[in-house]
Amino acid sequence: MVKEGLIEQLKASAEFFERSTRCLDEGDSGFVPADGVFSVVNQVAHTAQTVEWFMSGMFNDDGFDLDFEKHEREMKSCTSLSEARKWFERAMQDAISQIDARTDEEVLSPLPEGPILGGAPRTAIVGAIMDHTAHHRGALTVYSRLLGKTPLMPYAE
Repeated sequence: MVKEGLIEQLKASAEFFERSTRCLDEGDSGFVPADGVFSVVNQVAHTAQTVEWFMSGMFNDDGFDLDFEKHEREMKSCTSLSEARKWFERAMQDAISQIDARTDEEVLSPLPEGPILGGAPRTAIVGAIMDHTAHHRGALTVYSRLLGKTPLMPYAE
């Protein structure tokens, strides 16, 4: 029962992200509101990559890959909003599949000690994914408004 709840939370988070950012199109990919911040495509790609990153650490007793420079290079190699969206969809579907393949006991077991949620139940990863995704969803709605677009409400059409 626990894993089914986690899966529903991930599905909802993916839906909210998609709905909130739907007004952005390929022509908006390179938009940056200020120097030194992520572009639209970087925001989406980073969100996708972070879902994968959290999931790679969720069931890895060696913990999380903390080579953030490598992660940033990989994220910035994505230059198309449509590709970044596909990446996000794949990452969320893979997260759902990974959780679905586990038992409730496995998802409730503690994460290894370390700097990222050390000792917390593995279920905390889903909360972190949701929080991180919501953070970037919010940033992208601000980007949308700066582009003169009106994002949809995330929770309903």
